[in-house]
Amino acid sequence: MKKSRSASVSSPVSGKQANDWETRRRRKAADISQALSVSPVDVAALRRMAISEGGLLTDEIRCQVWPRLLNVPLQVLEQEPETVEREDNKDYNQVLLDVQRSLRRFPPGMPDEQREGLQEELIDIILRVLKRNPQLHYYQGYHDIVVTFLLVLGERLASALVEKLSTHHLRDFMDPTMDNTKHILNYLMPIIERVNPEVHDFMEQAEVGTVFALSWLITWFGHVLSDFRHVVRLYDFFLACHPLMPIYFAAVIVLYREEEVLECECDMAMVHHLLSQIPQDLPYETLISRAGDLFVQFPPSELAKEAASHDSMATTTFKDFDLASTQQRPDSVLRRRRRQKQVMLESSAGNSVVAVAQPSAARRFVRLAVMGLTVALGAAALAVVNTALEWAPKLDLFP
Repeated sequence: MKKSRSASVSSPVSGKQANDWETRRRRKAADISQALSVSPVDVAALRRMAISEGGLLTDEIRCQVWPRLLNVPLQVLEQEPETVEREDNKDYNQVLLDVQRSLRRFPPGMPDEQREGLQEELIDIILRVLKRNPQLHYYQGYHDIVVTFLLVLGERLASALVEKLSTHHLRDFMDPTMDNTKHILNYLMPIIERVNPEVHDFMEQAEVGTVFALSWLITWFGHVLSDFRHVVRLYDFFLACHPLMPIYFAAVIVLYREEEVLECECDMAMVHHLLSQIPQDLPYETLISRAGDLFVQFPPSELAKEAASHDSMATTTFKDFDLASTQQRPDSVLRRRRRQKQVMLESSAGNSVVAVAQPSAARRFVRLAVMGLTVALGAAALAVVNTALEWAPKLDLFP
């Protein structure tokens, strides 16, 4: 049996908590085995197991469950991968470059010979899927997803599952243009606005856009997380959920970093830099649970209209943007808003009526100020963001 590269994601490791987790872990493994043994397989139960704490626990279990979550037929799983002609493949050179730069995606300490063999298999899987599905277009970052499946499943299973994933969950990313990818990114800000209007307003005023989350989305966070256990835990979650769940998870990461975001200078470059540096010590189980809650609370159908129109903003020249930025810094309004909020929270019980009445007025004022500034600031920065999205296939977005 193939050795697991990703044992269960971190759990309490001492005392009673460790014992409790180990008990729950054994029970969960038994429940997964039971769901796999019935006929027909209880896919609904497997989805619940993949989503709940700890995910699917081990790579051995993932080899059995991931094909069920993607509904890949058994006869497809048993097929030996076909030989791929590399030299005549139009994507070979770009795939080769990306795979050669993917060293950090392999386990530390892996012998060079073993890693090089896996890199060859990685190239073959990618080219095989593209050859069998000429409607699909390779994009930078695709290899980050494929390598995860390869490390967990091996070449034969990975080939079958990646093909199914590419024609379903990843289909929008594999169009000739990035229009559909942009549309999915446009769900990010409406989700944030529903949960925390203050963070949303700050990001809108900074005109940071959503490019910071591009590599998160199109690699399912595989490119930005250094711990392989966390990557496969997220893949358990995403494979069991709606294809848009990764954008909900991106939103909860931003919301989790509320304090950092609001303390940052309200400048596009500064906010983009902060958000693009994803922390490695995130509380993954908490964020997974939160993303699921938000999906239920604010389903895609409710956000679709806003996502479709999110690109619409007033446009002026860069001179207007520079002048407005010089004369009236938008972050001053938002920082004042935070100070007012803190003062109200510290108010005594005797002043509770005032504390309740003030936020509404303050919110109206800030919203009017932000709306007024938006007309002056225009979309010079937004144009840069949109242009970056258009250029994404050509740019080296994944160093």
